[in-house]
Amino acid sequence: MKGILPLWKPKGMTSHDCVMKIRKLLHIKKVGHTGTLDPEVEGVLPICIGQATKIVPYLTNTKKTYIAEVKLGIATETEDGHGELIESVNVTVPPSQQTIENVLQLFRGNITQIPPMYSAVKVKGKKLYEYARANEQVDRPKRQVSIFNLELLKESIRPDSFRVRVVCSKGTYIRTLCVDIGDRLGYPAHMGELYRTASGGIEKEDTVTFQQVKEAVEHDNMNLLLLPVARGLGHMQRVYVDSTVKKRVHYGQKLAKPTDAPETDPFLIMAGEEVLAIYQTHPNDSSVMKPVRVFND
Repeated sequence: MKGILPLWKPKGMTSHDCVMKIRKLLHIKKVGHTGTLDPEVEGVLPICIGQATKIVPYLTNTKKTYIAEVKLGIATETEDGHGELIESVNVTVPPSQQTIENVLQLFRGNITQIPPMYSAVKVKGKKLYEYARANEQVDRPKRQVSIFNLELLKESIRPDSFRVRVVCSKGTYIRTLCVDIGDRLGYPAHMGELYRTASGGIEKEDTVTFQQVKEAVEHDNMNLLLLPVARGLGHMQRVYVDSTVKKRVHYGQKLAKPTDAPETDPFLIMAGEEVLAIYQTHPNDSSVMKPVRVFND
């Protein structure tokens, strides 16, 4: 069994919980997720199975799309609706649609974020949430992230809340983004509900539930739910090879880099619709490409 299970993660489970449940359902050890979702967040969680686990690092780095609710007037310790209240004010003058649009413009492109204290970012060997639980203060490192698209969902505007669609890079904290947007609007804020609607090239419409997985296992047609490895690597350019070169790729051999090689590095080596391997330019010889992952059953 090899492929990507496009799971719709339910609320109340960690990403690791989902991996463990899939392992038990499929009786297979080689299972890995491609980007953590908090327990109270639901959404697209691609699960790699079998040989597809080799692409986990490359899926983790892809763009993610979220629908997030910005709640004005209340700030919490965790920057979401599950933390202790630390500030509360009445939203006496709700921001207009135009005011919100103007503020969102400030957060498009490359921005700087300070990770929340209740996060898994490590400082001096300890995770920030460990410092937070011990009531210890520590300097948090700033990080650069990219907001490729930030769109106001106009129909969601309420006096004290609104929703946004965010397309962002790995490492973006949506909770922090909501807090910072609220600050620019002049109010304490936190993130209300959050959904991940896409991860890389896998979208909500592609996903399946645990119930569907159970039924597929019972009917012995699990492979019908799996997406091919190529679906998770759509952000990489491709080099196509013939049957002779295919054998060399399966043996993990270095190859001469074609003159029309892709601009992305690493890139895919393919035979027809089959992903054979991920290759990259050799660090000591730009005329040669070497394998970093080979999918050889």
